[in-house]
Amino acid sequence: MCNAPALQIRKECRYMSNRKKFVIIGPVYPYKGGIAHYTALMYRALMTEDDVTLVSYSMQYPKFLFKKEQRDWENKTFKIDEAVYWINTANPISCINATKKINKLNPDMVIIQWWHPYFAPCYFIMMKFLKKGIQKMFVCHNVFPHERFIMDRWLTKLVLGMGDSFIVHSELDKNDLLEIKPDACFKKTFIPTYNAFKLNNISKENAREILDLPKNEKVLLFFGFVREYKGLKWLIKAMPSIVKRLSNVKLLIVGDFGADKNVYLSLIEESGITDSIEIYDGYIPDGEVEKYFAACDLVVCPYESATQSAIVQIAYGFEKPVVVTNVGGLPEVVEDNRTGYIVESKNPIMLADRVCEFYEKDKEKEFYKHIVKKAYKFSWDRMREVVKELNCLERKNTNEK
Repeated sequence: MCNAPALQIRKECRYMSNRKKFVIIGPVYPYKGGIAHYTALMYRALMTEDDVTLVSYSMQYPKFLFKKEQRDWENKTFKIDEAVYWINTANPISCINATKKINKLNPDMVIIQWWHPYFAPCYFIMMKFLKKGIQKMFVCHNVFPHERFIMDRWLTKLVLGMGDSFIVHSELDKNDLLEIKPDACFKKTFIPTYNAFKLNNISKENAREILDLPKNEKVLLFFGFVREYKGLKWLIKAMPSIVKRLSNVKLLIVGDFGADKNVYLSLIEESGITDSIEIYDGYIPDGEVEKYFAACDLVVCPYESATQSAIVQIAYGFEKPVVVTNVGGLPEVVEDNRTGYIVESKNPIMLADRVCEFYEKDKEKEFYKHIVKKAYKFSWDRMREVVKELNCLERKNTNEK
């Protein structure tokens, strides 16, 4: 039944109550990061047609596991005033009590953000205490974590095996899900556009004034936490070729480096392109994101591995084309030579060629038109439809049983 056409499912939904009751479980303001943003945007999308309760964490990670500051109280762009913070993820009693409160709400479906097996004990307890008849959906940002560890597969299977339906955002995650739950009822859909960062509709010219960048400069952007799997070193290695072929080009590296910043600084110095790179090190507050994307011409994601990347969706939210590598789900969200370019990973020569082609063939306006045409495909309206289709489908299956 999970492969039933969406139109058929929508027709069946018309015979059910128009307004549904959903509970979303996941991080949200003041917690930082892309999944917290995603949770808030999903809440806002569902709230337009349904009754939604957003349940977040009183404690997300213990400090000994996550030593950096987890919260940012100053950035209120994604704040949800109605959110409740019922779950201490390391306290079983808190998990049980939170589930009892959810049961009293009597929702049609509980939607759980899943991205790391750390949450397995917490969610296992909650699933056990959730009363029968409430559907359980997992939104799998990653089925398995980027950094694998002993027992991660067992923990993931233990919890996801209790789900009724799933949303995945890449072919890789779809295959991982079916590997541990072959009969999974799921929909694969794109991460919706993160257009909520477009707060002031700053023009490219104004953004460059703010950042003190020349108006006629060619500006590339690498954005986000700098981790080895994100392949920044390959973009740095591509820069000498790019600088040689293009005049007035600048790469903005914007994000938190962590402990290995000196490795990248040494690589930049060795490459001889120090003057062509600007580094903005540190966590970027939500209200500061816009100026970097507004100022750039092209966003580059030279990842070595990935399931998907919210950076692409942020770029599309600003109608910016992207260069991504052919890893994980990245090629699924980019139409090569239409909304950006797809290159082989760990290939600085190919990366440099595509960046230069973008400018030499003046592709900016052409790519912009294709990105705008694909807006609905990456919309939160489409995500809302997917959630309600799965809700109706699972309810129908339950009734048939």
